This record gives sequence, structure tokens and C-alpha cells, in this order.
Amino acid sequence: MNPATGIPCLRRQRMGRRIAAVFVMLLGTHGFGQHTVSIPLPGGAAAITADVYGSGDRAVVLAHGGRFDKSSWREQATALANAGFMAVAIQFRGDHPNPDGTPGSFGAAEDNAMDVLAAVRYCHHRGAKTVSAIGGSFGGDAVADADVLSKPGEVERIVLLGSSGGDHPELLTGRKLFLVARGDTSGSSGPRLPAISAAYARIPQPKRLVVVEGAAHAQFLFANSQGPSVFKQILQFLSEP
Repeated sequence: MNPATGIPCLRRQRMGRRIAAVFVMLLGTHGFGQHTVSIPLPGGAAAITADVYGSGDRAVVLAHGGRFDKSSWREQATALANAGFMAVAIQFRGDHPNPDGTPGSFGAAEDNAMDVLAAVRYCHHRGAKTVSAIGGSFGGDAVADADVLSKPGEVERIVLLGSSGGDHPELLTGRKLFLVARGDTSGSSGPRLPAISAAYARIPQPKRLVVVEGAAHAQFLFANSQGPSVFKQILQFLSEP
């Protein structure tokens, strides 16, 4: 081999391998894409929108809490898609910006529950064999209330972040994972853990309560050093046979 021509060729081969490696990395992170869909609501109510990540026959509905919107799930939804789930992050019908432009949620509890249930049924219509749901704070209440309203088999398992389980925790079905920070407080009401523990005691099996250190509330659990561990526990729970 002529060194004068062999060295540039070798460099091109190395560059090609580097580009291929970068492409594989990007595909693993973003290859499933994200698109927005409209989900019809029962009773002629206006439709809600949702961001859909990934595809497949295992789906997860994501219900945000106050001060958040559907885009707040982007990182977790992308990770779920990479793990083989179809993730559907919803915007509640009562969502609209606060006067300062920050996300605001003003829907009634019943409407929020029906929005989650509509998303669950959308996933089944898309071909999902199993549908789970994750909710943060009042989004967790909506997920729990939707589970109570659902037909048998519609919701396989739920994950509630900083939520005590809606209006009727004793009627929850399927598998349940509660996650709360020990120091999570609700304004003048004080720590949330006692109320969550009391509601948890009323919930039928199978169930699991995980208390993490710190004071982060609901989706803010993902924003601190506990985030990777919290998400790992959620993914493990969703993936268990």
C-alpha cells in the first residue's frame, strides 16, 4: 500500500466509523420521534391534545401536575419510548397559561379523570395490549380517579408521584406504585407523607410505597440527584411481568 494514499483512506474510514457511531447514538435517543395528536372526549366535549413518543403494544399515559404541561414529560417520555413503550403525554382540557405566562391547570377533578381515561382508550385503539399511567400531584389524582372509572383491564398499573390516590383510593385496581419525598410539604397543610400513608393503607394489594429523601414534590423528583433512581424504579415497575 502506498503510504501517501493509504493514510487519507484510513482517516476516511475512521471518520466514517465516528459518523456511524454518532448516528446510532442519536437514533437510540431520538429515533422514535414525537408527534402531537388530538384525542376525542366523550359527550361531545372538545378534544384534548397529547404528545406521543414511540410505538408498540405497551403504552403509558403521562398526566402532569400543576405548574407543568405535557412538554414537561419529554425526557421521561423519550426514555420510555427507548425502552419499548408508547408514551402519551396529555394536556388537560382545563390547562391554560397563568397571567405571568407559566403553565396553569384549572380543570375540574372529574374532567381531569375523564381526560386520562380518554387517553387510555386512545392507546387501546392504537393497538396497545396493556396501558399504564403515571401522574404527578393533581395529575396523580386524575390517574387514580380514571383507574376507578375504568373498565376491567383498561388500566394495568399506575404510578402516583406525590399523590394520595384521588377521591376513592380504596377502589383502585391493578398494580400501584406510590412515590413521595419524605420532606414534601403542601403549604400550610404540612408534610404530605402522613396523608399519603393513610390513603395507602386503604388501598388493596398489589401496591408499593417508596419514600425517597428530600423535599421534591411530584415531577420535581426528576429534577434533582434522586431523579435517575426514581425513574429507574418506575421503569422497573412498568416492565415487571
